[in-house]
Amino acid sequence: MAISQTSPSAPETPPANSRPQGRPDRRSFLKSTGTAAAAMTAASYSQILGANERVQVACIGVRGRGKTHIREFARDQRSEVAAVVDIDQAVAERAAQQTLEHQKRKPTEYEDLRKMLEDKSIDAVSVAAPNHWHALAAIWACQAGKDVYVEKPACHSIFEGRKMVEAARKYKRIVQVGHQSRSMQHKIRAIELLREGVIGELYMARGLCFKRRKSIGAKSTGPVPPGVNYDIWLGPSQELGFKENRFHYNWHWYWDFGNGDIGNQGVHEMDVARWGLGKEELPPAVYSSGGHYIYPDDQQTPNTQTAVFEYSDSQIVFEVRGLVTGGEADMQGSPGNRNVVGNLFFGADGYMSVNHDGFATYLGEDREPGPAMSSAEGAGLDSAPHFANFLDAVKSRKHTDLHCDVEVGHLSAALCHLANISYRTNRKLNFDAKTERFPGDDEANKLLKRDYREPFVVPETV
Repeated sequence: MAISQTSPSAPETPPANSRPQGRPDRRSFLKSTGTAAAAMTAASYSQILGANERVQVACIGVRGRGKTHIREFARDQRSEVAAVVDIDQAVAERAAQQTLEHQKRKPTEYEDLRKMLEDKSIDAVSVAAPNHWHALAAIWACQAGKDVYVEKPACHSIFEGRKMVEAARKYKRIVQVGHQSRSMQHKIRAIELLREGVIGELYMARGLCFKRRKSIGAKSTGPVPPGVNYDIWLGPSQELGFKENRFHYNWHWYWDFGNGDIGNQGVHEMDVARWGLGKEELPPAVYSSGGHYIYPDDQQTPNTQTAVFEYSDSQIVFEVRGLVTGGEADMQGSPGNRNVVGNLFFGADGYMSVNHDGFATYLGEDREPGPAMSSAEGAGLDSAPHFANFLDAVKSRKHTDLHCDVEVGHLSAALCHLANISYRTNRKLNFDAKTERFPGDDEANKLLKRDYREPFVVPETV
């Protein structure tokens, strides 16, 4: 298997203490089954060991969303958390102890994901690191022969998303993106009804990301906290001094690391908007405007943003509001949670609202109530079905079994990136979906990818 110069190399033996006692590693297994078996792939190895063999998972980035990854893989009888990876020693230690509460085995702790990827006993990785690490971690994992569950957005840039797709196909890896809406029964049913024409021919999808985000303040650079490998955390980005308000979580609001709220919470609703309209291609034109209003702080990304994606027969209109706001249609937020996050679909015969609580339709000129469903009827908002679907596909070795294959995730993330590029260039942009470039627009094309810092480089050829 060819691995790029920037990817981790595979050692002759796995690291010590990387698997529980009594479980054979691949080398021992292949030796015991003869020379014919030595040609087997990782997939066929897993299939031969059968139902008694658990998928060994390494979770990368275990402070926030990574805790959910640990819980779901640990409690599914088909998988086991074999390793946790985090650049913060204290976070890794806590995650390892928490993992032990979910399963009988304590995982190995790693600071550097490259060391973990050398371990041939690891079958799959999950990635909940910051956005700027998603693509590189996933591509390196594919090159190392491991399947991948990667959080949304799939990637930090359009270039990276396409390279992830290429790596998944080249190395025949299963790569699922964490758009769990694709595995929620009430949202699946909503999309089915749209396909059946419940509100007639669709002409618009609106995505709403009205999520309150307070000021991150202004901070000076300072010393790196003890136990933090800041060089690895920076990864593909250029050298920047450590700042408290662009580290844990608040990295979302800096272009070097995040994609603003349109690429954070918003990418979930962007995915549902594209899914509902049935658009499996990127639009030929986009325009986005807005700003960072009210708070004079260090945030770079907008807290108020509107984007319009123009297709030949319909539009996607997306709004981000991080300030105090009302709702839309029948989505108003509750007294305890005034965030309004969801989708509206408009058709010739009515409209549909879809959010975490369920969906509802309103038909005809008088907006008479039509088919509806609560999230409780569809088994709620648990992430488990999406992780279970990933494990199903790991077993079948068919990426078409995934609810959100990497190409699906790439296209939805690309819409967010298109909006941000239009916002940053302050103009409407024309886009070629086949080449995934802006024809004759050098300024916009420069924002399709970042300048990488060696050795953390997403290569042109994966």
